[in-house]
Amino acid sequence: MKSFFWGAAGMAMVAALAAVPAVANEAGGNATLWAAAADEGDASSAGSLKALTFGKWGVDLDARDPSVKPGDDFDKYANGGWFARTEIPSDQASAGVDYDVYNLTQRQLRAVVAGAPAASQVGGLYQSFMDEARVETLAAKPLLADIAAVAAIKDKGEMARFMGGTQGTFGSTIVSGGPYADTADPTVNVLWLGQAGIGLPERDYYLNDSFKPQRDAYRAYIARTMKMAGNAEPEKAADAIMAFETEIAKVSWAIADRRDIGKINNPMSSEELAAYAPGLDWKAWFAGSGIAPQKRIIVNEKTAVRDIAALYAKTPLDTIKLWQQFHVADNAAPYLSKAFVDSRFEYTKALSGVGELRPRWKRGLTLVDGSLGELVGETYSKQYFPASAKAKMEVLVTNLKLAMGDRIRNNSWMAPATKDAALAKLAKMDVMVGYPDKWRDYSGLKIDPADLYGNVKRSAAFEYAYALSDLNKPVDRKKWSMNPQEVNAYNGGLENKIVFPAGILQAPYFSEGVDDAVNYGAIGAVIGHEITHGFDDQGRKIDAEGAVRDWWTPEDAARFDAQAKAFGAQYATYEAAPGSFINPELTMGENIADLAGLEVAYDAYQRSLGGKPAPVIDGLTGDQRFFLAFAQAWRTKQREDAIKQQVASDPHSPARWRIIGPVRNVDAWYKAFSVAAGAKYYLKPEERTRIW
Repeated sequence: MKSFFWGAAGMAMVAALAAVPAVANEAGGNATLWAAAADEGDASSAGSLKALTFGKWGVDLDARDPSVKPGDDFDKYANGGWFARTEIPSDQASAGVDYDVYNLTQRQLRAVVAGAPAASQVGGLYQSFMDEARVETLAAKPLLADIAAVAAIKDKGEMARFMGGTQGTFGSTIVSGGPYADTADPTVNVLWLGQAGIGLPERDYYLNDSFKPQRDAYRAYIARTMKMAGNAEPEKAADAIMAFETEIAKVSWAIADRRDIGKINNPMSSEELAAYAPGLDWKAWFAGSGIAPQKRIIVNEKTAVRDIAALYAKTPLDTIKLWQQFHVADNAAPYLSKAFVDSRFEYTKALSGVGELRPRWKRGLTLVDGSLGELVGETYSKQYFPASAKAKMEVLVTNLKLAMGDRIRNNSWMAPATKDAALAKLAKMDVMVGYPDKWRDYSGLKIDPADLYGNVKRSAAFEYAYALSDLNKPVDRKKWSMNPQEVNAYNGGLENKIVFPAGILQAPYFSEGVDDAVNYGAIGAVIGHEITHGFDDQGRKIDAEGAVRDWWTPEDAARFDAQAKAFGAQYATYEAAPGSFINPELTMGENIADLAGLEVAYDAYQRSLGGKPAPVIDGLTGDQRFFLAFAQAWRTKQREDAIKQQVASDPHSPARWRIIGPVRNVDAWYKAFSVAAGAKYYLKPEERTRIW
């Protein structure tokens, strides 16, 4: 699940300020409810609206491969039978529990959206997307005015202003930012700013030979797009755009550095920023962004911002205009005619290996979900997340926090002062389950059922203005950065909170009617994971109030770092796909949270037994059921290209290693399955990582 991921270019938890209009929403306001309609058409044929279940008590016994020894490959032992009989759907990058629950949620959401009146915002936006005949008739026409606006730009100051404005509409900018809690005073939102400007997923895609097929697909897509947008020399334009983005990539920070709060915490004023990175007309850029001069900006990738600004200064305006026109068209492509949609998909499938475009109704839901997320979410929560489930989940979270407290108190290598500070942070950690206390107000957003292109642009501008309204205001820790229907969870970083949307609180992650060992092994490990993010390699640098501060004794910090380094060395040996090894510096926080989250969940499960032995069910002990539920909650079959993209650009390890990596460091797992020396993933007790 997600942690707070530092860096302006990856600030999913900071503010939804990306130029792509279908973005995440936050909390507040009032909503109008409507009845969820019966799922109809191809949605009903896609499957039931009922929650998924694994067997009678929560584990899929037929998914196992008993021919594999648990210590040789616990993923295959728990899921090998499922692997053998499962094919990845042609419109998905992977198959697994996460996709199963996501697809269920999509069917549930379609039932909700289908019940929205056509005159409502939700119904009108969905109708505008589903009116494919109108979209085809318009072809490229909606795009042409925006392309012409870029062509009319006369100088780089005007371009800087235009770039700043793209944060709320189609287009791109070489730097991006938004409000988030101040690293020194986390009660107030300040501006965070960082590197941007590239179209491929990460800088390595431009620089490493292993990604040449993806680069070639991207360049071909640029040429096709420029031709459709009316450029007379699309091949020449594509070369110029690729060259510009490659130079940006060369000076951009590696993704592992961008998650280090110590490296990206570089406060300065607007004046200091302009003096440090003079290549960009910052006054014009801020004016376009709607941001007044700031006394305090947290500049993330400091040298990259400087060097990208310098690159901007020396690059011909005509090249930057071509680059901007392409990104306007690229952002708009999902909302234009089939020619644009298919061209973009031809490129993106080179990244993921997906062979078929998702059905239009699913893409329409993505737009509605991203643009009106809490408006949909209020109805969704009432339909699919009962109060009893919320209450049971809150009990689980309470037990997990108690277990984490015990682990901190019983930690053998921490000094009392460090333990006290850790316990204070845990005590102040807010827990949010299901949906926000206050719903967001979307009444200011105009939706026209006959204007898809305009709807998307207005939604993006509305979202940007909403996020920007927090700048220099007190932090509202009750706001959510995920919609209630999202199948995910997160730790709020400087806000010291953990959030569990209703979407993930479904079987097989969580169910009111399964064996307790299953709930603790599945959703319990997710809860423990999010709690532990407050104490991972970055979370440990943040105190109970959310301020970036060193609250560790030097000796404790050194011991933590040594254990983390040894743990990372394990992951560096894992080859996720041919030639693609896990980067422990990038994934360290998630790996620590996976391990400690599993250990905390196990302790909480033991606490729930009240000193009594767990019953044996279908020949499996409580501990065996716990670890099997954990492994089956992560079961995933993934395309090779998708794995390579994840390894290059995602702080989470691929799912297989989120199973194997943690369990081989947990003593109880060895005992539960009698794993002994000689097994492939056996570690001697003294070699097992023990951080929390």
